[in-house]
Amino acid sequence: MSYYERHIFFCLNQRENGENACAQHDAQAGFDHCKSRVKALGLAGKGGVRVNKAGCLDRCAGGPVAVVYPDATWYSYVDASDIDEIVEKHLKHGEVVERLVLPEHVGR
Repeated sequence: MSYYERHIFFCLNQRENGENACAQHDAQAGFDHCKSRVKALGLAGKGGVRVNKAGCLDRCAGGPVAVVYPDATWYSYVDASDIDEIVEKHLKHGEVVERLVLPEHVGR
């Protein structure tokens, strides 16, 4: 058994050279909202969900991006309602939110 049932990582990378990066798409707000929702729903902690910041996840073209493990499901999101859906469906119930899944071909 894993310490956490699910672990979600949010790319918060910022590039100084002007290249596309998740931070340009307000990734911090997505991270903050997710962390808040997970705590409010009592999902945080051992046996539950961990919400983490990450550096570049190398899928910048789909930014902002987040990935849920152990499911290895990659998401792109637009706003707080997308994050709410990921939290409710995937992090709480284990159901992939298909409409937000980042296509496999999207990279940097």
